Amino acid sequence: MAVTKILARKGRLDIGINYVLNGDKTEERVLTAHLNCDPGRECRQMLDTKRAVGKADGVQYYHMIQSFKPGEITPELALEIAKEFAQEHLPGYETVIGVHVDREHIHAHILFNSVNADTGEKYHSNAQSYYSQIRGISDRLCREHGLSVIMQGESAKAVSYIEWLRQSKGQPTFRSMLEADLRTAIEDANDLGHFFMLMEHKGWEISHGNRLGFRLRGQERFMYPGRKNPLFTEDGIRAAIQGNLEDIEAGRRPAVIYRPPFQPYKKHPKYTGFMALYVHYLYVLGKIGQRRYPPRMTPQLRQEVMKSERYREQFAFLRDNAISTQADMTAFQTHTEETLATLTKQRTILNVRKKKRRWLYAALANAEALAPAKTLYEDGLSGMEAEYDRYLEAVAVLEKCGIPRDRLMTEKAEIYEQLAEINRQIRAERKKLALCREIQSRLPQIEKEIEKIETKDEVIRDDDRRR
Repeated sequence: MAVTKILARKGRLDIGINYVLNGDKTEERVLTAHLNCDPGRECRQMLDTKRAVGKADGVQYYHMIQSFKPGEITPELALEIAKEFAQEHLPGYETVIGVHVDREHIHAHILFNSVNADTGEKYHSNAQSYYSQIRGISDRLCREHGLSVIMQGESAKAVSYIEWLRQSKGQPTFRSMLEADLRTAIEDANDLGHFFMLMEHKGWEISHGNRLGFRLRGQERFMYPGRKNPLFTEDGIRAAIQGNLEDIEAGRRPAVIYRPPFQPYKKHPKYTGFMALYVHYLYVLGKIGQRRYPPRMTPQLRQEVMKSERYREQFAFLRDNAISTQADMTAFQTHTEETLATLTKQRTILNVRKKKRRWLYAALANAEALAPAKTLYEDGLSGMEAEYDRYLEAVAVLEKCGIPRDRLMTEKAEIYEQLAEINRQIRAERKKLALCREIQSRLPQIEKEIEKIETKDEVIRDDDRRR
């Protein structure tokens, strides 16, 4: 039995030819064959054919795969069937054949030029010609060699790589898949920069803002898991990476310590009927006392409480930084602005370095994230064509740059860690600067309020003396 599929390719010819003739997959090229072209000159001859007829654009080659049932065929017979197929269906086309034996199932790759060397016409394939020619010839050759064939029925429904990944992991939502990848990356990361790199290599785009956002390539909106789980905030991730993941998940310590939110008073329900009668009787007997309700907090009182909290924070800031005079405040604000400018400059330099390497970092992420798609494509799963093309492009970029992949990953993780640390310092300095400006803007108002209170107290003391 042979499962067949044909793919049109617009990428580089040499990459496709090298993949089909890969010695590691074809027993050192023993299981290969050439039709209408010479070994070692396949790519040159195909390109010359295209230039001769002026059809060098568009589809460069077609890639057909014949996947056989495990244990039903030998590699030599698979090569013979592929050659017979090419001779019957592809006369005049320069063709390269390779039988790969690196998987459980033996599969033949047939790559042929999109332009016929004899007629100069381009090859065309559609659903009708696929079933009447490719599928029909392949099934007939299988029968002639004593192999089983696929019974006609409904065609398999192709699924995208992301959908297949979700189904295979048993994760019905993107959010649950994101949380699983977050936990895996936290366990494997050495620092925050390494964590960002691992998440990017898993196929996630990252938004660095007030909250960390993640989305898969192709999604429109970012997801912010830190809203519901403090473990997935930047501070929570940093603490977990430092070795506190088990304590956080066991509940022995929080990921991030927050101030408890305000809980409004809930009035006790009013009893009626028999319950009210029993409560009144217990009160008469002296077994229970009258409930003392706390005073209801009015909006004005709530504002005053919030204002006192802000004043307490500002006082702690002044005390911790030994600011007692206007000169101290001016000096501290100037120093903070200079520090912020220095950090911003450092971040700009790092962003420029990152931008220069962006094409390499993107290729590195694509190669890591799409490696499972490459395996699925080679196994014959439909729906992996676009991902496989992107994987080949990413690998070609990495090979062309000449930098070892390990060194590139280390460099990327270091830049990401430095950017994360500088962003954290910038946020801290901006908060200090905001407190400085808020304190300076409130000083005149505080002085007026103090003067008003002191004047009122003096008037009260004068009235007491007169009495």
